[in-house]
Amino acid sequence: MELDSETRGTEESPHRPKVSGVITSFNEEHNIADCIESLLWCDEIILVDSFSTDRTPEIAQQYEKVRFFQRNYFGAGAQKNWAMQHVQHDWIFLLDSDERCTPDLHREVVNLLAAGTEHTAFMMNRNVYILGKRIRFSGWQHDRVARLFRKGAAYYENRRVHSVLHTSGETPILDNAIEHYMVDRSFDEYAFRLAKYGYWNAAQCWRDGDRTSALEVLLRPAWRFFRTYILQFGILDGSIGIIFCLLQSYSTYMKFAILWGWQKNDERGISPMLPEFDEDESTWEGLREMEGDGSGDTSQE
Repeated sequence: MELDSETRGTEESPHRPKVSGVITSFNEEHNIADCIESLLWCDEIILVDSFSTDRTPEIAQQYEKVRFFQRNYFGAGAQKNWAMQHVQHDWIFLLDSDERCTPDLHREVVNLLAAGTEHTAFMMNRNVYILGKRIRFSGWQHDRVARLFRKGAAYYENRRVHSVLHTSGETPILDNAIEHYMVDRSFDEYAFRLAKYGYWNAAQCWRDGDRTSALEVLLRPAWRFFRTYILQFGILDGSIGIIFCLLQSYSTYMKFAILWGWQKNDERGISPMLPEFDEDESTWEGLREMEGDGSGDTSQE
């Protein structure tokens, strides 16, 4: 299987610019092969793993196109910026391990690059799947991310979670979408992940000097559920919609509850135990250069 798929897509447009695929991973043994397979049309694949304890490294290193690295995790933005420093080609196509580049999207990208373009970055929609069912509402109906861009034309900002990608110039939206298998197996794993995101969000707030109140701890999660389930039509996603929207509000609760707890402890002279941030200046050097020359339009993570 591997030998046949390695050459898939590379002969469709021999004159297109070469593309580096970039993937970041942590304990994704059930996703990593499908993610890599969807990028085998790229001319190389850079995979940066956060020291997975499952079979992710073993599986990834079976692919000849994959250049495998391991690095401590300081947030998605830091991990992706570091990965982009190691690409060899002019264009980058970036995926998370639970995402897939569809055949239609692959063909669109190949044809676009072969024809030539004046743009340096492109957005694409994401189709989100929960336990095998596509989520069409619940706040994700307009989910767009910039994942195709020229090397040096896009960098993530220095945030521990929900890092924004800064791009240079206009970012057109492609016709075809990424498939995002956000919850492929069980809600319990996703619930733990959301709690972790809540902790990281609280840490970012603390680092930025933001503070909260007990009233916000109560109202913010309630508002998020009302917004995603009612205003953004999560009710139309059926039973999965209500559970999914409740989990989103749970993550918001964790963020503000943890932040509130740190404030109370700070009054008692107890400092919070924050996750480690990437303090290496080289990780963020490209972003500062973009902002310095007047660039820096923002796109979603």
